[in-house]
Amino acid sequence: MEYIIEMLNITKEFPGIKANDNITLQLKKGEIHALLGENGAGKSTLMSVLFGLYQAEEGIIKVRGEEVKITNPNDANNFGIGMVHQHFKLVHNFTVAENIVLGYEDTKYGFLKMNEPIKKIRELSDRYQLKVDTDTLISNISVGMQQRVEILKMLYRDAEILIFDEPTAVLTPQEIEELMSIMKDLAKEGKSIILITHKLNEIKQVADRCSVLRKGKYIGTVDVKTTSVEKMAEMMVGREVSFKVDKSPSKPKETVLKVDAISVHNARLNKDDVHDVSFEVKRGEILCIAGIEGNGQTQLVEAITGLTHISSGSIWLNGVDITNMSIRNRNLAGVSHIPEDRHKHGLVLDYSLEENLILQTYFTEKFQSKAFLKFDEIRTNAFELIEQFDIRSGKGPLSSARSMSGGNQQKAIVAREIDRDTDLLIAVQPTRGLDVGAIEYIHKQLIAQRDLGKAVLLVSLELEEVMNVSDRIIVMYEGENVGEFDPKVVTENELGLYMAGSERSEEVK
Repeated sequence: MEYIIEMLNITKEFPGIKANDNITLQLKKGEIHALLGENGAGKSTLMSVLFGLYQAEEGIIKVRGEEVKITNPNDANNFGIGMVHQHFKLVHNFTVAENIVLGYEDTKYGFLKMNEPIKKIRELSDRYQLKVDTDTLISNISVGMQQRVEILKMLYRDAEILIFDEPTAVLTPQEIEELMSIMKDLAKEGKSIILITHKLNEIKQVADRCSVLRKGKYIGTVDVKTTSVEKMAEMMVGREVSFKVDKSPSKPKETVLKVDAISVHNARLNKDDVHDVSFEVKRGEILCIAGIEGNGQTQLVEAITGLTHISSGSIWLNGVDITNMSIRNRNLAGVSHIPEDRHKHGLVLDYSLEENLILQTYFTEKFQSKAFLKFDEIRTNAFELIEQFDIRSGKGPLSSARSMSGGNQQKAIVAREIDRDTDLLIAVQPTRGLDVGAIEYIHKQLIAQRDLGKAVLLVSLELEEVMNVSDRIIVMYEGENVGEFDPKVVTENELGLYMAGSERSEEVK
């Protein structure tokens, strides 16, 4: 059997953790090969070894049957290997074309020659239906478009082996569909693709074979067509996973959060990001705000949590007007917030896990005395939360947040926010980029909070999550509330029409 890439018996260690433990992966020419595993299973590490970002302590890599040494990404490029990273590596104030040629520039007398490269980029863009505008600045295009630029960067360098690391974590449902068809076209052209993911339905949709990693070890490779989603999930997590969210009917009580006709004005674009939105969230219910990214959900949550100012309307918590309260006072009054971007707003990446777990409580009597921190208390608190929320990391409380996998970073934020025991829990895309085990876990936590009589405001782009977890749904489109629905009655298709703006309900017209 002819393999285009073979990674044989790869072992990669970091201080305190074996990220890859004797893993073998074989990629056939022209196939889409999924690499499946929980957060922290070692998928990205293995691909970083193949791309030359890390060197393995043991094992060999063969490209087209020949053993090779890949010591940096330039070596990988020379062997025809390209990689689209989970967090894109683009220069925001460069144009699309400048980003694509970066590192492969063609110059004459010290001046950049762009005519030929732009012609090549446009040809590639047409051939693979990528539809990018070469002259636009990266800062002005959507996340889905940025990803296409990353794909073009690989194709421009004539890569034959394409690695996609969690490519759909930040895309809308429509962009995911488009990406899947682009990947199929690439494979038809003879490119070989490794797809790192933990979204089983996507593997079913595009992959030919799937290799599973669990806790750094290789579990096995299966044929996707003949293997059920349930079987793959079980290989990945090591136990049966429930895809159905178990919850009893909600019993809403008094109102906790009341949002009354609020608008948020965007001065740069001179329009409202949020326009005249009203709703209530009651104790004992999960209200979900659904919508495609960029329809005002982010600004709405920033207004409620105090990160942005509103131009009109008012916000009430337990009957108290908090419209002009500071962020700390809102937190102390009873607001917990799992933010949309865990790196930007959820964690201080260079702080340790134990420090991140007290970011909103370090000034309380529990953790400080006479302006000095109580380090023993902080450590004890971290051990308790690590145990309770199953947060895994190389050095426990002392691990830097940056070194942890995405799922465990998310668990740390969930632990911190739930542990504060507030009346309102705002969870914005709490499962973005997480595997089925972590998703199941976080959904259970949200429902447990609801059953304890908390009010939960969930913001999600994932239709499946919206339908399964929420008790009521509000759809936002272009900054407005375009309808309220009961998840037991509404269909995914109907919700999709409201999210795309082609429907509006009578009450809110």
